[in-house]
Amino acid sequence: MMAGYYYRQLDREKRGVYDAMLAGMEALAPGIRVPRLDGPELSDIYLRLKLDTPLLFYVTGFQYRWMPGADHVELLPEYLFDKGKIRQHRQAVAARLDRLARPLQGKSDRDKELAIHAFILENVRYDKLKKPYSHEIIGPLTQGVGVCEGIAKTVKALCDAVQLPCIVALSEAAPERGVKYRHTWNVITVDGQRYHLDATFDNSLQRGTPRYDYFNLDDRHIFRDHETLVLPLPPCTADKGYYYRPLSFTKPEDVENRARQALRKKQPHFVFHWRGGGLNREILTDLLNRCAAAAAERGKCVSCSVNTAQAVVQLDFTDAPAGETLLVQQPDEGNEL
Repeated sequence: MMAGYYYRQLDREKRGVYDAMLAGMEALAPGIRVPRLDGPELSDIYLRLKLDTPLLFYVTGFQYRWMPGADHVELLPEYLFDKGKIRQHRQAVAARLDRLARPLQGKSDRDKELAIHAFILENVRYDKLKKPYSHEIIGPLTQGVGVCEGIAKTVKALCDAVQLPCIVALSEAAPERGVKYRHTWNVITVDGQRYHLDATFDNSLQRGTPRYDYFNLDDRHIFRDHETLVLPLPPCTADKGYYYRPLSFTKPEDVENRARQALRKKQPHFVFHWRGGGLNREILTDLLNRCAAAAAERGKCVSCSVNTAQAVVQLDFTDAPAGETLLVQQPDEGNEL
């Protein structure tokens, strides 16, 4: 198995500690002897290991102890289950990953990524109780629930299973801006180009139709509403893989024409990206009025929801007024189902 991204950023000594942690935890060892490092260094190595290795879903942390003057410490892993349960869960997770990955072998990178994204949107709901297993792949894969950490690790586990290079990204909390917790998402290499993919945020935005607001963003766009990174990532500068690229408009009349096409085809939803300047209330009102007139010609009403940070708009066509005409969405894991 190829060494993980975060492993490759370590020096030789710390790689040795990482390797010992990995081997001991895979063997379900009660204690793991490693060269003596201080607590923050051990915690940093453990964090990197967990981001690189989603299959260590049964390890939730560690303590450590040492003898005065010793040149080593003993790590004491904290396991989520007893050994028998861990082995059962490892079998179940391996079987689930195999069943999901098998139909994707031989597919293009793009098709693999789309299928993994669809799996999250169709099968995983947000765990508001934030149970311990929801932070790991066992939540999304076997219970159908997860939080951003478990979802991002599941995306990586699936990418690993279909040979799609993937990193779990981790950003800082920002309480002063209302961001209470660290957030995780992914950086995926598709057709040789790296992109950000945040399946958790897309999951939180679904209103009757899948959303792809965070499907293959570059650095400039993802950090419009994502915080500073805890650990550095390689740059993501490509934009050709952005999902809404063919549906990115600069002119209100183009949006109106595409909305008319959707109405002719009796599509209940139309989602597009706006790149014709700041998506302020004046522009939104103009777009909504144009599409409302087009909908009225076919006996339909229209409402819209907008992700202002990413300038993505969803129009919903209904037979009766849908209450609030304009909904401003703030995508985050707390908004999920």
